[in-house]
Amino acid sequence: MGLNRRGDRPVIRVPRPQVTPRFVRHHRSLRPLWGLMIVTLVLGTVLAGRLLDLQVINHPEVAQEAAEVNTRVVTEPALRGRILAADGTPLASNAPVTVITVEPETLMESEDEGRALIEDVAGALELPVEALWGRTRVCGTEGAPPVPSCFSGSPYEPIPIAFDVDPVAALAVLERPERFAGIAVDTSPVRTYPTETVNAAHVLGYLGRPTQDEVDAGEGLTAQDLLGRTGLEATYDTALRGASGQTTVTVDPRGVVTGRLDHSDPVGGDDVLTHLDARVQGEVERILEDTVATSRDDGWPADSAAAVVLDVRTGGVVAAASYPTYDPLIWTTGVSQAEYDELTAEESGEPLINRAVAETFPPASTFKVVSLPAALETGIDPAKEYACPGSVTIGGQQFTNFESQAHGALSLQEILEVSCDTVFYTWAYDEWQAQGGLAQESDLTDPWVIASEEFGLGQPTGIDLPGEASGTIPGREWKRDYWEVTREDTCARAESGYPEVDDQERREFLEQLATENCTDGWHYRPGDAVNFSIGQGDLATTPLQIAVVYAAIANGGTLWEPQVADAVQTADGEVVEDVEPVAAGDIGVDPQALEIVRAGLEGVNTNGTGTGAFAGFDLEAYPVAGKTGSAESFGESSTAWYASYGPSNDPQYAVVVVIEEGGFGGEMAAPAARQIWDVLAGQ
Repeated sequence: MGLNRRGDRPVIRVPRPQVTPRFVRHHRSLRPLWGLMIVTLVLGTVLAGRLLDLQVINHPEVAQEAAEVNTRVVTEPALRGRILAADGTPLASNAPVTVITVEPETLMESEDEGRALIEDVAGALELPVEALWGRTRVCGTEGAPPVPSCFSGSPYEPIPIAFDVDPVAALAVLERPERFAGIAVDTSPVRTYPTETVNAAHVLGYLGRPTQDEVDAGEGLTAQDLLGRTGLEATYDTALRGASGQTTVTVDPRGVVTGRLDHSDPVGGDDVLTHLDARVQGEVERILEDTVATSRDDGWPADSAAAVVLDVRTGGVVAAASYPTYDPLIWTTGVSQAEYDELTAEESGEPLINRAVAETFPPASTFKVVSLPAALETGIDPAKEYACPGSVTIGGQQFTNFESQAHGALSLQEILEVSCDTVFYTWAYDEWQAQGGLAQESDLTDPWVIASEEFGLGQPTGIDLPGEASGTIPGREWKRDYWEVTREDTCARAESGYPEVDDQERREFLEQLATENCTDGWHYRPGDAVNFSIGQGDLATTPLQIAVVYAAIANGGTLWEPQVADAVQTADGEVVEDVEPVAAGDIGVDPQALEIVRAGLEGVNTNGTGTGAFAGFDLEAYPVAGKTGSAESFGESSTAWYASYGPSNDPQYAVVVVIEEGGFGGEMAAPAARQIWDVLAGQ
């Protein structure tokens, strides 16, 4: 221990205290906090503005978009109105059928898209697997069968896979839910035709699903609606269809229905009351079918036929039949592709075509009721008699009567009774020369063209059925227009000929015709004029048009628009719309000329070409006036016509029958019309 200098005491070292620096408080800057607050305020303002925009300013649009994303509207079609005969007999009605359905959710959640389930159902019902499977495939998608065998309905409602199922078999499926998960049994109304004796398929028409374009047109249609495609079903579709019901459902992102928001019930359609007489319609159909069978037994092709019965006082369609026809029930549960192909095939006679309104034929001698007034306009003396030789030569070509029969000198009435062609040939040729021959290019002064137009030919009659043909008035102007359209093809045929035609005579005729027409086919030659005058050549009319012509002759000259419908009414019979008769014009025939025509038509059945058909018919008690016709085309068999009205002393009905390539008018068409008159006259 060391000593200090002041003594011997030891030195004690006292540790020096450590001096801690003074604590200094530092204040953090508030600028970051203010920045955060500003950002938060800006974001809040933006959010508030967006909420204001969504909830106040653009709320309707946003709500609609949200609804479109989260909800779907399922349509329930209304019960379709009926189509009734004049006495109220249902011709087209509705009946429930058992339908097997499958939930779309079941198919979506299945690994095989429900294929095994559908196969199981098909086996239990003993139905074709592919038919049921095809109905689960959305039309237009890969692997889907063609319309109408695919599914075109809403993806948010059960899919119908089997129609008109036996209720017992359907119940057996329903009782095993563990095996047939998602399968249900329902009932659905389909079109039915309760009158067993009446077909009327072409007049009534059929139903079909709308196309995508029709759905997109914005007229309230959905894919599961049914639209009238032909006949009255098409013309009066809006009235018959009614108003569909709608159910708004919620769906999850998979498209599966999760709830129901809103519902409105469907409103059934109105009924269409027609002028059709169910008894007459059924008899006309039977007579037409029997006549075709008879014609074929006699060796004629008889490819098709049609018959029309009109009320001459109003234009009401009492009956209209077309052959061949089809069973309208084929459409009720979905026609298969094979069935549709058969309905449209040429080999089966194309039974979907309504020959009464949509097919044209040369009217042959039934046209003489138009041709005779036309001849009188050229200055023919109604009091004179005219020679009816068996044949005449015009322009170096021979034209003959039927079977080249000569009749001597005849009055105008007798000319109609025996249907003398050679007299009309002479009249038409003389007028062709007076018109200027080949130099004349206009139809403005041609009496045959003018008369045809005044009788309503060459244009639709206005009937309330779709697909009506206009027909053809083959005057000079028509021939030039037709030549210009077909000239290129005609000249090509003049070069190549017709090697595909087996018949040598017909082949040579066609080749010669093509050669002549290639260079100057627009010329209106004497042959055109004389064929026109007897309803041959390129003149073409529908059976309905001829019926309208004869109805006008019967009623004094008024051309009525033919109408099938009489009224639109509720199911309780309250009239919603009365379909009034429509006068389309007057034929403008001089009263004296009209009386000559009437007298000649009455004589046809007592002294002329219709006497055989009306043998035994009491013409004194119920006089019928009519005209036979046999239309001939090169290489084809004769088409039989008979046009008539009666009773001639108080006209009520016009009746027209045509049998395509079915024989001669007096032998085939007139006897068929006579049977129709038996029905109308109650004989």
